[in-house]
Formats: sequence, structure tokens, C-alpha cells
Amino acid sequence: AVHTSRRAGRVSPYMNAYIRGMDALSRVFGHVASVLVLATCLICAGNASARYAFHMGSNAWLEIQWYLFSATVFFGAPALVTLNEHVRVDVVYGSLSGRAKAIIDLLGFIFFYMPVCAVMVWASLQFVQDAWVQHEMSNNSGGLIRWPVKALIPAGFGLLILQGIAEILKRIAFLRRVY
Repeated sequence: AVHTSRRAGRVSPYMNAYIRGMDALSRVFGHVASVLVLATCLICAGNASARYAFHMGSNAWLEIQWYLFSATVFFGAPALVTLNEHVRVDVVYGSLSGRAKAIIDLLGFIFFYMPVCAVMVWASLQFVQDAWVQHEMSNNSGGLIRWPVKALIPAGFGLLILQGIAEILKRIAFLRRVY
């Protein structure tokens, strides 16, 4: 919860709205990712059952599984960042004070997380556009079109950038003692 501090004042209502809105959006995408895990499992079980019981299957059903898994990863990642459950090197971090952790997080978000996400969005846009323009299809018989799964790359990293901005704002507010 956002609170006031005599030393630092209030957090900007715009900053607070962005943080809360982005956290909520990331949680929604996290729930979508949870549903996609279930859908992937059901499709996998159904496809395996059809293959072994009826000797029929489809490459499209196999490919939709990894499409859904990709969506699970890209939609679930911002939710993990929101929950502060993302991967980090935690050799010394766990024993540090809250302020030291916030500084390390802030520097990590600014100098590593955001640049990597921005490069991934930029680098993947041409990849998606080429698949779209060429109407790229899977090489497998009965396979799926490729641009939707490729579009998950810039979309997922874009969501990570938006959540990263919220996390940077949280760390700044914490260091200013207002969040």
C-alpha cells in the first residue's frame, strides 16, 4: 500500500495509477497463462489418446501445444516479476537490507532487464513481419501458420517492459520512502 512519509511526501497519483494498473494487467495475464497450462495439458492428453487409441493424430495439435506453451511463458513472465518471483542471482541478495535490495533491483532493471527486453522487441519485429508477409507455415504436414507464435515474442517482451517500468517506479518510491 502506498503511504505518506514526512520526509519524502506523497507518491504521484499518476505513478500510483500506473503501478497498480500494470500490476493488475500482469496478474490478468498470469491467470491467462494458468488457463493455458491447463489447455495445453488437455490438448496433449487428447492428442496422445487419439494417436494411441484411434491411430489418428495431427501435426496441428502437436504444434498448438508449443504455441500455448510459448504463450504461457510470455504471459506468465510479467506476473512473476510483479510477484518478485523472477530469477536472480541470490548469493548475497537475501542477506541484504531492504534498501540495498531496492538499489540492486533498480540498477538491475535499468541496466540489464530493460535493455535486454527492448533489444528483444526490436530484434523480433522483423522476424514477425517476415512471417506475416510471407504467410509462413509450418514445414510439417497439417502444420499451423507461424506468425501468431512469433508475435508472442515482441508482445511478451513488451509486457515485460511495461511491468519493468512499474517495478522501477516501485523501487524509486521505496527508496524515497513513499511506497
